[in-house]
Amino acid sequence: MTSQRSLFRRAAAVVSAGAAAVVLAACGGGDGAGGHDGHTAASATASPSAPASAQAPAPAGQGPHNAADAAFAKGMIPHHRQAVEMADLAPSRARSAEVKKLAEDIRKAQDPEIKTLSGWLTSWGEQVPAEGAMDHSAHGTAGMMTAEQMDRLKAASGAAFDTAFMELMVEHHEGAVAMAKTEQAQGAFPAAKAMAEAIVTSQSAEIAQMNKLLGRS
Repeated sequence: MTSQRSLFRRAAAVVSAGAAAVVLAACGGGDGAGGHDGHTAASATASPSAPASAQAPAPAGQGPHNAADAAFAKGMIPHHRQAVEMADLAPSRARSAEVKKLAEDIRKAQDPEIKTLSGWLTSWGEQVPAEGAMDHSAHGTAGMMTAEQMDRLKAASGAAFDTAFMELMVEHHEGAVAMAKTEQAQGAFPAAKAMAEAIVTSQSAEIAQMNKLLGRS
């Protein structure tokens, strides 16, 4: 009887030891290669569900546009370039602090717009107007200055420059506002129409400011 009890105890010990070994093996597998592979497989399975926001953004200028949008960009780029050229003369020639500030505001607003407009044309497969390639006199209806007018402005200084700058810039802005209103009426590209609206608002306000400084209102 005693020998049978001893046999049963040995058998129970063996079974317990075997079970413990199985449990330890299972736990150890989570830290080894088997556990790593399982995690990798789960990750690989989950990866196709990555959020759409991780995709590359749409290129600039993408969306519906028409010939009026392209004409607006092609016309406004040289127009803005000339305004920036005029504004760059003010720091060394203007006497009035108000004229210097106005010129700086014009440069800060229009220089980034040139880059934006150029990006749209490139994305549309259109040619960006070359630097200095325009004939100033050919743009009189849009308020563009002739080469002679630009030379006279460059030769002026002090109060004479202030007056000439504002008189010419009023005319220049009026041309830009007219171009922008055409884009608002005929364009299709939402971002171009939004820029046109901003140009009408900001440059109309600057026209009023310059006319007041010139004593016209």
